[in-house]
Amino acid sequence: MKEFKNKRNPILPVEYHIPDSEAHVMPDGKLYLYGSFDNQESEFCSDKYHVVSTPDMENWTIHDVSLTGQQIPWFNDPDAPKYQGIDWTHPTPFIQKMIAGMMEAGDVDIEQYEQEKEEEKAPFLFAPDCIEKNGKYYLYFCMSDDSEGVAVSDKPEGPFTDPVQLPCGGIDPAIFIDDDGRAYYYWGQLFSHGVKMNDDMISFDSDIIVDNLVTEEEHFFHEGSSMRKAGNTYYYVYADMERGKPTALGYSTSKSPMGPFIYQGIIIDNDGCDPMSWNNHGSIEQINGQWYVFYHRCSRGCQQYRRLCIEPITILPDGTIPEVKMTSQGIGEPFAPGEHIMGYQACEVHGSVYIDVDQQYGEKLTHISEGDEAVFRYVKSDLAYKEVEFQASGSGVIEILMNGTSAGKVRIENGTQLDTEIYMESGEYEVILQFTESKDLEIIQMILKTDA
Repeated sequence: MKEFKNKRNPILPVEYHIPDSEAHVMPDGKLYLYGSFDNQESEFCSDKYHVVSTPDMENWTIHDVSLTGQQIPWFNDPDAPKYQGIDWTHPTPFIQKMIAGMMEAGDVDIEQYEQEKEEEKAPFLFAPDCIEKNGKYYLYFCMSDDSEGVAVSDKPEGPFTDPVQLPCGGIDPAIFIDDDGRAYYYWGQLFSHGVKMNDDMISFDSDIIVDNLVTEEEHFFHEGSSMRKAGNTYYYVYADMERGKPTALGYSTSKSPMGPFIYQGIIIDNDGCDPMSWNNHGSIEQINGQWYVFYHRCSRGCQQYRRLCIEPITILPDGTIPEVKMTSQGIGEPFAPGEHIMGYQACEVHGSVYIDVDQQYGEKLTHISEGDEAVFRYVKSDLAYKEVEFQASGSGVIEILMNGTSAGKVRIENGTQLDTEIYMESGEYEVILQFTESKDLEIIQMILKTDA
């Protein structure tokens, strides 16, 4: 178990990559996050889950492992029931177009992907969800063989035991209990499926499954089902393909938990969090009257090592959710003068630059080339900004743009900053570091200062 304080993005320490987070306020009043666990650069997810909790959105606990793939008795059991997931060798037109573009760019070989998936033997656990009913906590999970199941605990953080296989195949389960106490289960890729759970919360009648609740062609649905209710409106949140790849969290709404659903738009898009940004998966949840979106951003120049991030959102009186930008400040206030702004807190990067691990400092901005940019949102001061101080290595020139206007340039040579003077009037700003020269330049942190 690990405890720490933080309100900035990314939320969790560098060794805990917990994407696909489903956020739930449980009966004890704490917020619990259930997600997968990235621990290697060539594969999504791993063979374990960790649950994260917080009483106040500032003090966090990462609990011990709550479930492992080795605990699932049917994985690699030739006698276990098998249920069809998505057949990626016969993709939808939208996916065909995307795959064609990626193959042309040399980014994917779909035949190799299918072969590797067939050969895969590790019992990986993909994105989960969890809910409480009658004092029991039910963790719904999926695995790298397209099987799905549920395990049970007396505590929201687990450990979860006695796994039971569910009669369906696919990924990314979601669980929802309506105001009348009825529970509904959702899952799928490209086409989603939903069904009313039996009262035991560990079974359902496969004959009453409803297919195509949301689809790729009508709702831009890719994967990552998540269900919430606000007022009388049901919100189906998922990885959204509208902009060509599933980097966005989009949503559709209905007046019934089983649809029909109407597409509404995008809540947040993580495109630009890393040169390899590819997917998104998360949820929305209300805590103490405020709604938040929970999502992930990848790092280290790969699609994996995805980091938990949180932004406040607003549900308008008409039920729509305006799109919000990724920020560095997260659920905290804007960065104040004199506050350390870490390089890894960049919420967008453009060019070859990305966030990577560092043995001495934990993380840093690295692989910086001429013309690259790193974006930080937001900083705020009641006094004019007069100085900037960097902790860096290598050499280069950095122009500091604040809301698009240049506040000045600084030069760094062999890790030594040669000048510090900038100027910008008081106010709240998006800060962009524009790298006009770079020779092995890496950024650990920066501090913006006034003359106070």
